[in-house]
Amino acid sequence: MSILNRKKAILALEDGKVFYGYGFGAVGETSGEVVFNTSMTGYQEILTDPSYAGQIVTMTYPLIGNYGVNKEDFESRKPFVEGFVVREASAIYSNWRADGSLQEFLTENGIVGIEGVDTRALTKHIRSVGAMRGVISIDADSEAAVIEKARNVPSIVGLDLVKGVTADKPYEWNNESKGAYRVVAFDFGTKLNILRCLVNAGCDVKVVPATTPADEVLSMNPSGIFLSNGPGDPAAVTYAVKTIRELLGKKPIFGICLGHQLLSLALGGQTYKLKFGHRGGNQPVKNLLSGKVEITSQNHGFTVDPKSLDVEEKPWQVGQTIPSGGWSGKSDFGKIEVTHINLNDGTVEGLRCLDIPAFSVQYHPEASPGPHDARYLFHQFYELME
Repeated sequence: MSILNRKKAILALEDGKVFYGYGFGAVGETSGEVVFNTSMTGYQEILTDPSYAGQIVTMTYPLIGNYGVNKEDFESRKPFVEGFVVREASAIYSNWRADGSLQEFLTENGIVGIEGVDTRALTKHIRSVGAMRGVISIDADSEAAVIEKARNVPSIVGLDLVKGVTADKPYEWNNESKGAYRVVAFDFGTKLNILRCLVNAGCDVKVVPATTPADEVLSMNPSGIFLSNGPGDPAAVTYAVKTIRELLGKKPIFGICLGHQLLSLALGGQTYKLKFGHRGGNQPVKNLLSGKVEITSQNHGFTVDPKSLDVEEKPWQVGQTIPSGGWSGKSDFGKIEVTHINLNDGTVEGLRCLDIPAFSVQYHPEASPGPHDARYLFHQFYELME
C-alpha cells in the first residue's frame, strides 16, 4: 500500500489503552484477545496456526513481511488469527519461494492488520497487566466507541474455539507409503507439520474431527492415538475430555499443546489461564528425566495445574540448578510424572502416565527453533506403540 494512501487505524484495549498506527491488509474492524509472539521469523506459520483463533497477534520483532508468503509453509487450510499487529510491514519482499506479499495475503483472506504501532510499548503493557481483549479499527470515528467495543468482546475463558477450526470429516493424511503403525489423530486445530512428523516417524495417519466418539476411533483399530494442538480454553472442550477418558489405557496416547491440556483434564487434573501466555520460538524447557534443556516453540495461554494432579513440586528459582528426576503425582488412572518444565516460570511442559501408555508436552516439537531439540518425542510415541 502506498504511504500516501494509508488509512489511520487504532488498536484499543479493554482497559482504555489505545495504540495508533496505519491499516494494512483488509480494511475494516476486528476483535479478539491481544497477545504477543517473540519469534523473529515464521509469521506465515503463525498466521495459519489454528491455535491463534480468537486472537489478535502482535509480533515483537520490528520488521515483518520481508520474505513474503508462499503456500508451502501454510500450517493449515487458511489463516485463523483475528488480527495482526506489527511495527513495520515491509513494502518489499525478497525470497525465491515467495508467491506474494504479506499485504496481499492478509487482504485476500480478510485479515485486518495495523502497522506503525509501538509494539515494544504494547508488549510491555501486556506483560504488566496481562493479555486482554481488544479491537483494531480502520478509520474509526470515535476512539471511545472502539474502547467500548473492546470491553464487550467475549472472554476467551470458557470459550470453545475448537469447533470452528476442526476438520468437517475424517481424512487420510499423505499415506502414499504406509507406515508401520496406524495412528488416529484428533484434529483440535492441528498444524500440518505435526502430521508430517508423525508420517516421517513411521506412522500411517488418519485425521478425525474433534467430536469423533471413542467407540468410532476404536473401531478403526489404531496402534496409537494422537491429540493435536488447538485454540481456546481446554476446560470448555468437555466432549473431547470425555472421549479421551474413554480411550485412556486402551491405546497409547500422545498429546501436544491443547492435546496435553485435554489429556491432563481427562486424567482428573485442572488448567488455569496464564497472565500473558507463552508464544514464541525461544522458550527454554528442561527435560527432568534426562537433565537436558530444549529450546522450544510455544503457543499457549493456559497451563496445567500440577497440584490438581497431586504432583509434589520441587522448590526452585530462576537461575538455580534443577535436579533431574520427574515430579511424581497421581491421577484418576494411576501414577503420573511431570517430565518437563518451563525454565522461565516453572510451569508444566510435559507429563507421562506410569501405569498406562500416555504422555504429552505443552510445547511444539514439530517446530524447529532448537532446531530439532524435541523431535525425539515422535520416535518416543512410535516406540510406545511398538
